[in-house]
Amino acid sequence: SMMRKAIARRLSESKQLVPHFYLSLDVAMDRLMDLRAQLNEAADGAFKLSVNDFVIKAVAKALVDVPAANASWTERDTLMHKHAHISVAVAIDGGLITPVIRFAEQKGIVDISAEVKELAARARAGLLQPQEYSGGTFSISNLGMYGIKQFAAIVNPPEGAILAVGGTDERAVVENGGVVVKKMMTLTLSCDHRVVDGAVGAQFLAALKKHIEAPASVLI
Repeated sequence: SMMRKAIARRLSESKQLVPHFYLSLDVAMDRLMDLRAQLNEAADGAFKLSVNDFVIKAVAKALVDVPAANASWTERDTLMHKHAHISVAVAIDGGLITPVIRFAEQKGIVDISAEVKELAARARAGLLQPQEYSGGTFSISNLGMYGIKQFAAIVNPPEGAILAVGGTDERAVVENGGVVVKKMMTLTLSCDHRVVDGAVGAQFLAALKKHIEAPASVLI
């Protein structure tokens, strides 16, 4: 199909032209899962927040904390972005499309959740307008719902980085000399080394971990 050809061309160009590097870390999800359950119960059907909604808002917060990670490569120079326009990968028949949540750092998590649902539904119906899936500054791809633990995604040019989100599962974690069971999730950041240096990528992931593990921060 035309879509598969376009995807193949863009991804081939990305892997051939973009010098990728990858950073991974694990985040504890117990507090986020508890907060999500409390909010969804209190909402009484008015909204239903997903883990990915929290991740999107936490990414937007982390991009504010580490603005050097919110950058794109142009032929002449690195372009730094003032706002977090987050491309969210959505699987559709015959391919993949990345609708954009604009100004995500300014939006509440309930609004982000509603916007993601609406954009994803219209994406699957083939109703998105070009301006709704272009102009992103950072991408998120989540395969956790398929039971994937960890993966590395391909950078979506001209964006400088993409976050690959794995599933949440229970793992044995060594803490204070003892072993405890925690809900854990693995995050992998793929970066364009022309735009995002290793230290910047590491600082971004550290900021993201902070927001996910203290999830009340994404509500304020």
